[in-house]
Amino acid sequence: MRKIEYSKVYTAGCEAPLKICRGHFATNHAHLNYYIDITTLKTRSGEAYDIARCLSGVYFYGAVIDTIVCMEGTDVIGAFLSEELTKSGVLSANAHKSMYVVHPEFNSNSQLIFRDNLIPEIEGKNILVLLANLTTGKTLDKILECIQYYQGRLVGVSAIFSAVEEYQGIPIFSVFGKKNIPDYASWNYRQCPLCHAGERIDALVNAYGYEPLEQ
Repeated sequence: MRKIEYSKVYTAGCEAPLKICRGHFATNHAHLNYYIDITTLKTRSGEAYDIARCLSGVYFYGAVIDTIVCMEGTDVIGAFLSEELTKSGVLSANAHKSMYVVHPEFNSNSQLIFRDNLIPEIEGKNILVLLANLTTGKTLDKILECIQYYQGRLVGVSAIFSAVEEYQGIPIFSVFGKKNIPDYASWNYRQCPLCHAGERIDALVNAYGYEPLEQ
């Protein structure tokens, strides 16, 4: 694989940049023409706070959010987001007037579950889902099914990057999107034009990072 060479893109109101690399990449669900590296946005406290601050602005004063369900390693952002939402007037129906910040886990059947000790933080709660990257919607499908199973109430979906503005009628609020990467594209592997052109895959990627392929 060629060396990953990043460029940075910025968006209005956010100082933290999104690092991107053009190439030919594969996930479990699709082939992509960009790898989006969100590592430091999730792990540097300053950048995570900046992302949380930007995301908090889309939820209105008086809205009710009890639990933030963090996917794909977004827990640091989720913690900052809970503080920013509270400061901006978003309410929590929890007795202690603060928000839960949790994440599910996968069981042996690759289903998302919450352990018994976390179910009270999901069941009957107003839930905001926080994703790192939304492209095909497969991860979102799984967490929505999980929340429904545990009888939570979805009130919003936010993401660091999203290739879509809505998914199955659900508005997606993201800091970065196709407005920042206009030529970003994803395809089913059977329909990938890069494969049809004979371009080798540079790396296997997901929301946690990349694994280069030897060529």
